[in-house]
This record gives sequence, structure tokens and C-alpha cells, in this order.
Amino acid sequence: MSEDGLTRTALYEAHLDAGAKMVEFHGFELPIWYSSIQDEHLATRAGAGLFDVSHMGFLRFSGDGVLSWLSSISTQEYLNFASGRCGYTHFLDYNGYIIDDMIFAVKSENEVLGVPNASMVEVMLDWFSSLLPDDDSITIDDISDETSILALQGPSSTSVLREVLGAANAIGRFRCQEIANNELGISGWIQGTGYTGEQGVEIFLGNTDAPRLWAALLEAGADLGLVPVGLGARDTLRLEKGYLLSGQDFLWPGLGVEPEANLPDGFLARDTGETAVPYGLDTEHDFVGKHRVIESLKSGAKWHGLECLERGPSPRPGHAVLSADEEDASILGYVTSGGPSPSLGRTGIAMAYLQPSSLGQEVWIQSSPRKRVKASIRRPPFV
Repeated sequence: MSEDGLTRTALYEAHLDAGAKMVEFHGFELPIWYSSIQDEHLATRAGAGLFDVSHMGFLRFSGDGVLSWLSSISTQEYLNFASGRCGYTHFLDYNGYIIDDMIFAVKSENEVLGVPNASMVEVMLDWFSSLLPDDDSITIDDISDETSILALQGPSSTSVLREVLGAANAIGRFRCQEIANNELGISGWIQGTGYTGEQGVEIFLGNTDAPRLWAALLEAGADLGLVPVGLGARDTLRLEKGYLLSGQDFLWPGLGVEPEANLPDGFLARDTGETAVPYGLDTEHDFVGKHRVIESLKSGAKWHGLECLERGPSPRPGHAVLSADEEDASILGYVTSGGPSPSLGRTGIAMAYLQPSSLGQEVWIQSSPRKRVKASIRRPPFV
């Protein structure tokens, strides 16, 4: 814990030694960059990046019927996932609004591990607890504080992982397992997931072992293009792949907080149908909030990608998206995430909730009070 009350991860000293620029993020003191956002982003796409994501939560759900119980309260059908598989899901309130999203891993038919977003751990624990069966058959353990999480991402990540933890831990995409025996004696959990859209893994281990593994990975990956990466490039990487950011691309109205961007009241209160994220939704089972999702799938606003077709100020959260470059043009929606794409030569890209629109349609983003930038609606990923 720092003097100003911020939580420091087990890798804090390693970040300082690497020259990181540290910032406050949801109560944690974390690196925003080491060299530059641009360089770290491109290094992850071309080689590999190593991220400290220990601010994320880590929950254990266990008990007889845990898969059925989780299915009943989430947009994903857990019974479709065999042991050793991971998935993505939303949890909705009774009105159908997204409370939070989560990556989960099915360890066995009686145990599931979940990774909620940093600022939502307590909120989600309260929500889950309110829905637990009365017979105490399901238990939830919050193991966030005792766990460090390292994300190794990029095309060279498997080679680095094999060098440090051995071939037995080089698992495939959305696979998961206990960390197999290795020369470092590292134990914990590993899964083929991440927030960059690249090949890679997330490694969950005890705090005391985290600095040793961090150093070993960076040393082994030096000749393969591996670099430490901060929060800045983590955000640009996920934007290029069209991944939602909790609190920015959706915001649960039950929190009673306003979005940082200048958006109409309630604009970020969304359901899974509006986010257009099909891999986190199974409509063949009943779940809390399903009624709103079904209605949104039929009609209404959808979360779309936008790629700028001309130079100008980059799109940012809160920018209006208009039907034409005319004084009386109608507002189709608003940008929720946006910025220059490092992989596309800093072309402006964005995600926005828009009223019914079509792929390829040209729109205009009000990127400054005096400037509208022409863009095309497209389906992400952008790269």
C-alpha cells in the first residue's frame, strides 16, 4: 500500500526498475507505459508483451450444481463447457442491464474460476451472494488479494512460455489447467485468454512467486521481442479488437455514478443484445435479464465499429456520430471508445452505440466543435 492509499501489486518494484510511468487506476498504482504506448502496442502485435493485470479480481465458485447455478444468472450456458475450457459472459440485473462481464474457466463440474473487472469485485460479490441457493450448496471465495496475474500476449508468447514453464504449459486458446511441473517450481493456474486479441495466456500465481516469473519471462523473451507493457497499450490493443471496457462501453445504472465521457443520461445502460457480442451469449437457456436481450436482438441500437476515412482529430468517448456533414444532420449515437490505431498508422477508430445502421454506411464523427470527420461503419476487429 502506498502513502496515498493506493494498492501496489507484488510487481511494483519490478515496474520501477523497468522505468515505468506509474498512475492511479481503480485504486491501484500501475504502469501506464514503460517506453511509449505506441512502441509497446506494436511490440505486442509483432513479438510479445508482458502485462501485470493483478488489479483484476479472481473468484472461485464451487459446489454441486455450480454450472447450472451460474447458467441461470448469466448470458452464457456453462453446461456447454467441458472441464478445461474458458468462456466469456455477461451478468445482467433484473431489468436486463449489464452489471459486469467476466472471463470464466471451468476447472471441474463442481468448480469454476472467474475474473471480474478490478472496480467491480465487491459489487459482483454482493450480486452473486444475493442469488445463492438457500441450501448453501454453492460457495464463493474471493482469492483476489492473494493472487498475482501476468498476461503474456503476442505471436511469440508461446515460444517464451515454452522456454520458461515448459511445453506442458503451452495451452491453446480458451483452454485452462493447473500449472504443470516446471523448472522454476511455479504453481498456480494458467489459461489461454487475454485482452489483446493475440495468442497468449494469463497466469495466476501466488504474490511471492510473481516477481520471479516476471523476471524469467522477460529474460527468456528478450531475443523474441518481448517487452513489458502498461495500461495505455492494453487499452489501444483491446480497442483494435473491438473488446468492451467495463465502465466505459457499458455502465451499470445500479452503481449510481456518471460516466467520465459527456454522454446523455443513461446512455451506457446496455444489455448483451446491444453490445453485439455473440460469443458471450446463449439464448437457448433462461437467465436473469433475458427478456431485454431478446427484445434488443430484434431491434434497437447496436455497438458498431467506426474507421475514419480522412484525417482529423481522433474520435473520443462522448463524440456524437451524425448521419451527414450538414447542419441539420441527425445524431445516430455516440462514441464510447476511440482513438488513433497504432497498427493502422494512427488512423482513427472507434466503437459507438448507433441507431439501426448498416455496415459500410458513411457517417460523420463530431470530433471537435468545428470539425466532423467522415468514417465508415464496420465490424471489428480492425486488425
